[in-house]
Amino acid sequence: MNRTDPEQYLPLTPLAFEVLLAVADSSLHGYDIMLAVEQRTGGQLSPNPGTLYRVLDRLLNEGLLETDEQIAGPEGEGRRFYRLSKFGLRVADAEARRLDDQVKAARARRLLKRT
Repeated sequence: MNRTDPEQYLPLTPLAFEVLLAVADSSLHGYDIMLAVEQRTGGQLSPNPGTLYRVLDRLLNEGLLETDEQIAGPEGEGRRFYRLSKFGLRVADAEARRLDDQVKAARARRLLKRT
């Protein structure tokens, strides 16, 4: 896959896009990403840890996310925090535009009321 063309990564799965949305503003630990996804979707998307970490690994391998280890807790255990990469931002932007185009088409066909 061409790592310079965001269009080649589309469409994203709903969970992958939600992960990118969750880390768009700040670095988050996996559990915090899971909570952010659940909260933003009103519980409609509630990933189990195995599914979430598979998506996180895929997004890391594709270069859409970056990580860093931070020391947390009294035991000094490391936690992995995820953040949006510059390329991930481009892919998220392309996906948002794709979805916006679909919503515009649905509105044009009167499938959605204008809000």
